[in-house]
Amino acid sequence: MNVTEIAPSTALDQFKNTKILATIGPATDSYESILAMMKAGVNGFRLNFSHGDYEERKKQISWIRKASKEYGKPVAIVQDLQGPKIRLGDFEGVVAVNKGQELVLGYDIEYKLGGALPVQYDLSKKVKRGETVLLYDGKIRGTVTSVRQGVKEISVRIANDGVLVKRKGINLPDTDFAGDIITKKDRQDIVFGASEDIDFVALSFVQTADDIKELRRLLKNLGSQARVITKVETKAALLNLEEIVQASDAVMVARGDLATETMPESVPVWQREIIRLCLQYGKISIVATQMLASMMEQPEPTRAEVSDVATAVIVGADAVMLSDETAVGRYPVEAINIMKRIILYTQENATVSAKFTIDHTYTLSEAIAASVIELANQVKAVAVVAETKTGTTALDIASWRPKVPIIVVTSENRVAQQLALLYGAKTYVRPDDKLAATKLTDWLRSESIFKKNDTVVIASGRYPGTPGGTDTIKVRVLE
Repeated sequence: MNVTEIAPSTALDQFKNTKILATIGPATDSYESILAMMKAGVNGFRLNFSHGDYEERKKQISWIRKASKEYGKPVAIVQDLQGPKIRLGDFEGVVAVNKGQELVLGYDIEYKLGGALPVQYDLSKKVKRGETVLLYDGKIRGTVTSVRQGVKEISVRIANDGVLVKRKGINLPDTDFAGDIITKKDRQDIVFGASEDIDFVALSFVQTADDIKELRRLLKNLGSQARVITKVETKAALLNLEEIVQASDAVMVARGDLATETMPESVPVWQREIIRLCLQYGKISIVATQMLASMMEQPEPTRAEVSDVATAVIVGADAVMLSDETAVGRYPVEAINIMKRIILYTQENATVSAKFTIDHTYTLSEAIAASVIELANQVKAVAVVAETKTGTTALDIASWRPKVPIIVVTSENRVAQQLALLYGAKTYVRPDDKLAATKLTDWLRSESIFKKNDTVVIASGRYPGTPGGTDTIKVRVLE
């Protein structure tokens, strides 16, 4: 193993396989900050729709696209929906609760000292007796003892001493929301996103694949080309995990609420399983929450955080995400720089997990992708080139986690932006109308992507725009 600092000699050597998704917030709410983040290594920007207004979002989207054009780098924009994030309502001060106490939670009520606590959602419509209630993001645990729909109240027997303050989160790991996870606010936000330049919509608190299908229906009706990121953060999602991965375009391991709804010690195991399934089904995987949390206040991460990022790379994640670190932290660009350093060192010095192949029956597209990579290894190609209209070819190849970069050539700006989060990929837009007659290898050389005598393996299809239509593999030595 090379224990010295990585010092790549060519542009391809500096290729960052695992991508970085960063959240925009008050600390990075300017064009200059977004451009600096992009130059530091960000491949996608997350817009958290739990906060801010539409005018703010329009401005940020405009800045991202302007910076992308200026820097010459396609990047993804992710609209992260709030979902049914259930919270306590407003009340003054701190309310102490004790083990064994019967606490009443009521919807649309005004708090009176010693009385029921207000909540922002009518829990009586969904919860049942015996189900678990986690208050203050899991700090206070309780069990539902009664449900009174007529007055929109529930009673909870508290299991431990503690305190509650206003607007803190409530988790309901045992409660079935029965397809009711897309809220009125989410629907309004989806309509807004469909009218803007959004590449992905991230769906919060998913429980079943039907939740994803409903979002797809809404997007289709709005004419949106956005792809769906499923945030796995509920116990119910884990029970339906394989169907959820298959129904998604990408899956985010949302470790904060997932740890609250399950057990913190189970999250690393579930993280690996989610990434394994994404590899198996050719979906983009994203690891999120507290990856470099200490860098909100400090210029260096903890050793545990460095290990956390490296582990995500080793198990094959497509992307790692920064949340508060870039949204409200003091060192947003430094966090990106350090995350990039960790990724580069890890991919250079460790073996990365690839597609699950034991007792696996290959589809035609999987077999072609595997053949492309095997051929690239045999001829010692410097890269694999995937010519694609829809992105399917690139997704198939990336799921095998090749050791060489994947150069994606597409005529679709939207596809280039969406593939910005794909493992090992660097995307280029080659318009059909002006460049269709230019031989691909000549174009690759003219764009300074490769140099003379580089060997590449090219995967393409006779019928561009047909998903899974890749049927041609070529080996080319560039002149």
